[in-house]
Amino acid sequence: MASPTTRRAAPALAVTLLTLAMSLTTQQPAHAAADRVRLGSAADVSRTSWNGPAFTMNGAGAVVPASMNRAIEEIRGGTGSIDVVVLAGPAPTSGSRTPECDTVMSLAGVNSCTTWTLTAAADGNNSQVNTDVRNAEFVYFAGGDQCRYAAWKGTALEASVESVVAKGGGSGGGSAGHHINSPLVYDACNGSVTSSEALSNPYDRYISFTTGMFQWADYGGVINDSHFVTRDRMGRSMAFVARAVKDGLTTGGAAWAVGVEEGGGSLFIDRNGTATEYGKDAYVVLADHQPEQAADRKPLTYSNFKIWRLTPGSTFDFKNRPTCGYYLRSVTNGVPDSNLYNGTPVTNCGSPSGGSLTETEPNDTRDTANDATGLSSPTALSGSMKSTSDRDYFKVTLASGQNASVQCAVPGAYDADLYWLDSSGSTIERSVNNGAGTDEALTFTRTASGSGTYYVDIEAYSGSGSSTYTCTLTKS
Repeated sequence: MASPTTRRAAPALAVTLLTLAMSLTTQQPAHAAADRVRLGSAADVSRTSWNGPAFTMNGAGAVVPASMNRAIEEIRGGTGSIDVVVLAGPAPTSGSRTPECDTVMSLAGVNSCTTWTLTAAADGNNSQVNTDVRNAEFVYFAGGDQCRYAAWKGTALEASVESVVAKGGGSGGGSAGHHINSPLVYDACNGSVTSSEALSNPYDRYISFTTGMFQWADYGGVINDSHFVTRDRMGRSMAFVARAVKDGLTTGGAAWAVGVEEGGGSLFIDRNGTATEYGKDAYVVLADHQPEQAADRKPLTYSNFKIWRLTPGSTFDFKNRPTCGYYLRSVTNGVPDSNLYNGTPVTNCGSPSGGSLTETEPNDTRDTANDATGLSSPTALSGSMKSTSDRDYFKVTLASGQNASVQCAVPGAYDADLYWLDSSGSTIERSVNNGAGTDEALTFTRTASGSGTYYVDIEAYSGSGSSTYTCTLTKS
């Protein structure tokens, strides 16, 4: 039993605690209201049509005048002026409250630039914010925290930004603003991940994605990354795209990373899907086959990422994506090849110059396999799945230590799977991506002494037809 003294003290203690709780509650900062600063004309321009869309993807948060000027000119078509809205997180504690608009207003063809500082997901439904955005012709997402931007998914603001692009305006951003403008967003909501962490475990808890927000034309299957070379982010982008392919976060069995360097790097994309690099280098990284190993708490193994290095002034066609001009880099047990940011471009990938072999039936068994052993590398192996049970065999040889990669472009008429068989017909490697028209790829290295015989086996999984598949066999 409590003593009388203790029992008398309890009401006083309760009052003290209640007073303290009320004091703490009143001292908590309230949610900051959305803040609006407009520069230039107070009235929006009015016009029936615009000539975009146009996009600027920047490696750091600041507006890059050269690419922004290009976007303005493309959208306005050389006449009139446009209104710009900048969406930003918490306002800077020093310097200008509107650094992006300060740059934008120095460019020709700008009627106004409005900075909205938004601090909560609910701000995405602010009526004045959405009115300003819908009346604008370009929306720029400032640097900061892409997790805050991802929280606007499903709000009125997402639809408002999409309406700007749909009417022929544009969108863009830097750093976090670059991230949010890709269809697959590394949102960093669990924290930022380094390349070494991501390669050691592509399912690290710091890796999280937002999907289904902005889907810009010709930019499908892409995940953006920023501060690319300075912060050594090639490795983590490799992990991102490998995981995207493994988890089916993109379509067609392929995923693309677009990494832009800071310090003035900006990738401008026009209405035809053609990108031009400004200021500093950018990189496009393609994962076009299943990873050899991508699992939680296991290091990544992935062979032959295709990497395009875009120097200032160079272009990349996102609408008709190139099949040549890349260099190759791999990751083995979490350890990437050296010299990730430079390489000698492959120039014979469009049409293999080593040789070609078109199937001749019957070639449905190892004994009747079409013989490709005498052809030099790279070799194009082609044929078609003439029935739903068709199997096409091609015979190849490898020397000790020799590596073989097989990449098959499958037409949309059917779903075909790819197998690498040993001399007895046992499966060593396979690629069995789902979906008609989904490409297949695999790699294998012979470690045994001497040379050995192998078979490339292409099998119909579903559907059939006379449309031609082409498998490129490369030995190295």
